[in-house]
Amino acid sequence: MGLPTIGFIGTGVMGKSMAGHLLRSGYSLQVYNRTKAKAQALLDQGAVWAASPGDVAAACDIVITMIGYPKDVEEVYLGDGGLIARAQTGTILIDMTTSSPLLARRLYAAGAEKGVHVLDAPVSGGDVGARDGRLSIMVGGDEAVFQKAAPLFECMGTNIVLQGSAGAGQHTKMCNQIAIASNMMGVCEAMAYAVKAGLDPTRVLTSIATGAAGSFSLSNLAPRMLRGDTAPGFYVKHFIKDMKIAIEAAEEMGLVLPGLLQAKALYEKLAAAGHENSGTQALYLLYSGEQ
Repeated sequence: MGLPTIGFIGTGVMGKSMAGHLLRSGYSLQVYNRTKAKAQALLDQGAVWAASPGDVAAACDIVITMIGYPKDVEEVYLGDGGLIARAQTGTILIDMTTSSPLLARRLYAAGAEKGVHVLDAPVSGGDVGARDGRLSIMVGGDEAVFQKAAPLFECMGTNIVLQGSAGAGQHTKMCNQIAIASNMMGVCEAMAYAVKAGLDPTRVLTSIATGAAGSFSLSNLAPRMLRGDTAPGFYVKHFIKDMKIAIEAAEEMGLVLPGLLQAKALYEKLAAAGHENSGTQALYLLYSGEQ
């Protein structure tokens, strides 16, 4: 049997790289994005344009989505003429958007009613991980379906774990975002302290990035902060969305997360100052006095 035909919906900062890895691995790829120009590089490489998400579902064996917000996911999957309505029996739908665990369970149930398999598989690693094919992929859903999708995940990531049933992938991503939120505040504070102390912050990074303080944000985002580079690897507006989802899920479980609440307040202040489309490293502007 030949390789399955893959559909990819959402070719933004991360999606275009993820889809590109699939193309280069030999998969036939159909793509859809609300702004066609953002898919042009993939089309130039041999991907086929589809007129709508529903058209992607009707033509493909496996469909991957990497879109913006839970409301977008709900519309693309459950709307009239959407993925679940038009997918053939046995199709695998994989939502790699960071979205709501509750919505992930709804999509799984809606798909099951039609004989369509749904996985939630959010990722971590940002633009660098997507470009290098080294994403961490956290999956929720049925193990047999996960095994069928595993070759695709292996094209895009290196740390691929089935976390449990539907929604477990999204819950795991919330753990990831909660850890990042407080860490980002710590990275910004460390760099602000280094500058105020009259140190060379780049030299400070050389010492602390590989020690106990080490993190992805410290190694990859702190240098961008110091250069004044706020280009998005991951948008401020999307991080705020993720933090809201995590806070709502925590509240449902009776859990208070003060670090996350503080980070969300700071990022909302940053967004209000006009940086919602900047990368998350732009938080440093609040600490450096530039915003």
